[in-house]
Amino acid sequence: MNLPGPEDYIDIHTHDEVASVPGTFSVINLMAHEEDRPGNICSAAWTFGIHPWFLTELTHELQMNAVYEAAGNPSVIAIGEAGFDKLRGPSVELQRKAFEEQVTIAGEYNKPVIIHCVRAWEELFRAYKRLKPSLPWLVHGFRGNKDLAAQLIAKNMFLSFWFDFIIRPEASELIRSLPENRIFLETDGSGVDIRNIYLKVSADLEITVDKLKRIIFKNFLDFFNLKNY
Repeated sequence: MNLPGPEDYIDIHTHDEVASVPGTFSVINLMAHEEDRPGNICSAAWTFGIHPWFLTELTHELQMNAVYEAAGNPSVIAIGEAGFDKLRGPSVELQRKAFEEQVTIAGEYNKPVIIHCVRAWEELFRAYKRLKPSLPWLVHGFRGNKDLAAQLIAKNMFLSFWFDFIIRPEASELIRSLPENRIFLETDGSGVDIRNIYLKVSADLEITVDKLKRIIFKNFLDFFNLKNY
């Protein structure tokens, strides 16, 4: 697969099909209920999975077949976003079934998992305990507190922050409390400029933007097990 360099901005999770910022490596998320498939649009890397909002009993099997098909594509670098949402979507039991099936697929193809989780952290922790994944998970859109962040990191998870949350002043204390080797940044298809997010976080950490780029680049290599790159 094509890879970013230490000089690039890495947008670890977006739904935008074309990067709007030069020098940005964008990981585009495609969802199984959509018509778009990896290879049909211009991007160096994709993730692919079943979003719990769009999961139903009727479409479960069809969407899971799409995940199986996409997982073998070398440009699909992770499975997801997949997970749990108590505010929107089908029963938690169906969400659990689909999530665990996707984690199994990810393991078969030696790919990590991108997590969507809204007010369902206990379900996520129980799934983690049952599945005992050997590959890391990345919780995207994180906007929780320090205690929750610490629990996730203790379970070998990485965090990518909700774009609107991380640029708020109150997020500064959280980002400073976390180990640098567990963080990613994202736009989530919001139209926000990833450079502004990097600028805010680098100021919070009292480092240069270039140093933050190098930190997140190393995290990218670690998360995707590319240490020899």
